[in-house]
Formats: sequence, C-alpha cells, structure tokens
Amino acid sequence: MKEPPDRAALEKIVAGLEDPVEDLVRKDSQFKKLELNADDYVDNPEAVIDLLVERKALLQRPVVVKGKKAIIGRPKTRIADFLS
Repeated sequence: MKEPPDRAALEKIVAGLEDPVEDLVRKDSQFKKLELNADDYVDNPEAVIDLLVERKALLQRPVVVKGKKAIIGRPKTRIADFLS
C-alpha cells in the first residue's frame, strides 16, 4: 500500500497473471460503497487496470511476481508452490 504499482507495473502483472484478471480487484465494502459491478471486470484487463490505478486500495494482496508470471497469493499456500 505504501508503494502501489503504477499503470505500467499493473499492465505487466495482468499480462503474466495466472489467475482471472477480475480476481485482482477486492470485492470488499469499499467496492460495494462505490456501487461497482463485479461483472464489469470479468475478462476485462483494461477496466481492471483503470480501476486499480484510480483506487489502489482495491488491489487484492498479496500479488507475487516471478519473472514474467504473477499470481494472487491467496491462499498463502500458493506462494511457496509458485516460488519453487
């Protein structure tokens, strides 16, 4: 949160993401408060990037990047498998 990814970094993450792109967006109380529709982000990398550039707190964390590949580190057990 202190150093959120910029547009270029988000584009690289999305390009190598092994998870559905819409999973990068947290569907939490802030998402609901903004009255966003989760369906707007399904298979829509550009919409996800635009949203996360504007609303950095909605980025699902942790995101783990290794080389050109990336995953969402939830559940945490995925991280060790990904890094090995």
